[in-house]
Amino acid sequence: MNKQLLLLALLGTALIGSTVFLLVKSNNNVQENEENLAQLWSLWKKTYNKKYADPDSEHYRIQVFSSNLDFVKQDTTGTMGITQFFDLTRDEFAATYLTERLTDNNEPIAEDIPIDSSTNINWVTEEKVTDVKNQGSCGSCWTFSATGAVESALIIAGKAERSINLSEQQLVDCCTAEYDNAGCNGGNKDQAFRYIESNPITTEANYPYKAVNQKCNTQKAALTPNYTISNYKQVNASTNDLAEALKIQPIAISVDASNWSFYTGGIFSNCNNTTHNHAVLLVGFQNDAWIVKNSWGTTWGENGYIRLKNGNTCGLANVPYYPIA
Repeated sequence: MNKQLLLLALLGTALIGSTVFLLVKSNNNVQENEENLAQLWSLWKKTYNKKYADPDSEHYRIQVFSSNLDFVKQDTTGTMGITQFFDLTRDEFAATYLTERLTDNNEPIAEDIPIDSSTNINWVTEEKVTDVKNQGSCGSCWTFSATGAVESALIIAGKAERSINLSEQQLVDCCTAEYDNAGCNGGNKDQAFRYIESNPITTEANYPYKAVNQKCNTQKAALTPNYTISNYKQVNASTNDLAEALKIQPIAISVDASNWSFYTGGIFSNCNNTTHNHAVLLVGFQNDAWIVKNSWGTTWGENGYIRLKNGNTCGLANVPYYPIA
């Protein structure tokens, strides 16, 4: 963690835990509260390079920031804190980042059964997982879940190096209406696999990520190197079956990430197991917790990862898919 992020974390912890941040009538305490908030806001803006169109816009975002501080202050799990999403309302966050679409709205719900706590799988330390990426302000989580799974499958199969970086933008632009996907407005990871099965996917270098919907560029998509998969499979809705599949390779999963925006570390369980609004990549299980790679950059969570409580936490075992390289 760099010094600026560490300072932000320390200052935020102090402010969140302070009785000064409670609603008080003393003018001195109100003034101190406002000064602390202004200091924290200034540091947060600098840390995440936030800029606003005009003073009115910034004033509104400060109000949202303050409201989110109040919300996080109620956390008793130690897993929530100040993140890059602190100037967004919950509705704004959901509209931008929680946009996964499921092919079947009647997908099964796995029982919330913990797996053997001694299970030890970590594809990250095995160097079979590519670097954490950042989807930006585009509801393209489904593309990152899919490319991450394909990248790992290719590496494990010996068909690519760990440096492989597939093009999410190709999926945003080209894996669209025919596959019931809508680019930055949401999509489905298994339909991304269906696309890659019949349309080789090129690299990020050939078809760079722009975080916006564009017309499919067939010339860029045809550039080599490009990669395909032979098939893709759905794992049974079972935590034990998911663990067995995970022993073979990382798995693309769907989760309820409604409360992930303020996650800063630790084993998380503040979610339900029947909602699916975000696609991510399951990469391991260690120390009685699932390890999940997200697509919100490395400043979020645990260097871009989140650990989920053993069991069907956030519905991670309901609709898992994996590609066959």
